[in-house]
Amino acid sequence: MANAKELSEKMKEYELVFKIKAGDNGKTFGSVTSKDIAEQLNKKYFVEVDKKKICLDDAIKTLGVYNIEIKLFEGISGFIKVSVIAE
Repeated sequence: MANAKELSEKMKEYELVFKIKAGDNGKTFGSVTSKDIAEQLNKKYFVEVDKKKICLDDAIKTLGVYNIEIKLFEGISGFIKVSVIAE
């Protein structure tokens, strides 16, 4: 549990950047899913989380910056910044 609190603090510094194809009107071709976020989190920061613990109602289909909640332990959540930019 102490590790979860520590990790939630560290996560405030984390940022994941996803490049996806987008048309001139800002419409994206593709999306960012909780699975994509879990994989990048593991690759970049060596943090393994179950994709089901990532609070994402639906896949991200628009460009922008998102603050995504990740449930680490009962009552403990961390937030990471996810930027979705045009490729």
